[in-house]
Amino acid sequence: MRVLTDTATGLDDVVDAVRDMLEGGPALTVLPREPEPWRAKVAQAVQAERDPGSALVVPTSGSSGRPVGVVLGADAVRWSAAQTAARLGEPSVWVLALPLTHVAGLMVLARAVTTGASLHRLRRDGETPLSHAVHDAADRAGADGAASSAISLVPTQVRRLLADDPGALRRFSHVLVGGAALDPRVRERAEAESVRLVASYGMTETCGGFVHDGVPLAGARLSLDSSGLIAVDGPMLATAYRGPQHDDPLARPFVTRDVGRWDNGRLVVVGRADEVVTTGGVSVPLPAVDALLRGHPDVADAAAVAVADAEWGSRIVGVVVPGRPLDPAAVREYVAGQAEAAYVPKHIVVVEGLPRPAPDKVDRAALAALVQED
Repeated sequence: MRVLTDTATGLDDVVDAVRDMLEGGPALTVLPREPEPWRAKVAQAVQAERDPGSALVVPTSGSSGRPVGVVLGADAVRWSAAQTAARLGEPSVWVLALPLTHVAGLMVLARAVTTGASLHRLRRDGETPLSHAVHDAADRAGADGAASSAISLVPTQVRRLLADDPGALRRFSHVLVGGAALDPRVRERAEAESVRLVASYGMTETCGGFVHDGVPLAGARLSLDSSGLIAVDGPMLATAYRGPQHDDPLARPFVTRDVGRWDNGRLVVVGRADEVVTTGGVSVPLPAVDALLRGHPDVADAAAVAVADAEWGSRIVGVVVPGRPLDPAAVREYVAGQAEAAYVPKHIVVVEGLPRPAPDKVDRAALAALVQED
């Protein structure tokens, strides 16, 4: 297996390794630079003495604190890359704005390599505003004479750019958004600003997003079981989970932990099964509460968590990162004005930052521990 490290300057090495893997070369994994303890956990999860052949071995987000390697065969990666590019009209330039240690970043590279598109990485340090970096990437895409360009982002990046400089997003033919549910209000704002958003749904086990705006890529198969869990199958599906002693094949179809429903033939992802809680006899999807909390003008980031409660069964607590001084009571009042009573957190905890093991992923177990310590 070829092992590389995600660095700001080593993109060419990863591109060459992805191209080699897609052409039948050795398996590839990309490790994070830091922190060292997390890097060691990821390395242990994805590396093994055996080689799975031509494949990407990608760690999951590891929200449980134990990352797991997912083996994505070269055929699956090629299929996903080609089908995504075709759905978007074959962009001639892709901009990489996501980490290479996650499937979303690696698949940007795979799409560029598979289709022969140009590739640019977002140039950003701690001092450079996100909007400036995105404009710079668009300038470089324009210098390539791009007929069309695409950038892959997570919802938090999109929200910030829409608030600070929507024009940066308008410079791209397509803005592919994944990694978490897209707040309908963000889409409405994007449409008002003439930004072409494409909401994607997928996971590491499916080579990232394989459903665009509720419609699966041609050849991908979706179904819902009796409890609403989403089951998937198709050419994009991973072959196995990497274990310390042997690789465990994925069952087909692969039943996710996500709950969905159909709306006029389009998939709507309600949330994860373990993120839908019952409080006072009402089922509440925590991601929906997240979105409500983030809608408050004084909140920079937020997430909800459920803790055991003798009276309610589960009690929802809102954890918020202030963008400016805020009144917790006002945040509760704001949510109460937007949704039914069950969605209103019983308590608001103010913190400096949320535990995020991956872009737009919240570690709710760590969040629950934080709330119970408060």
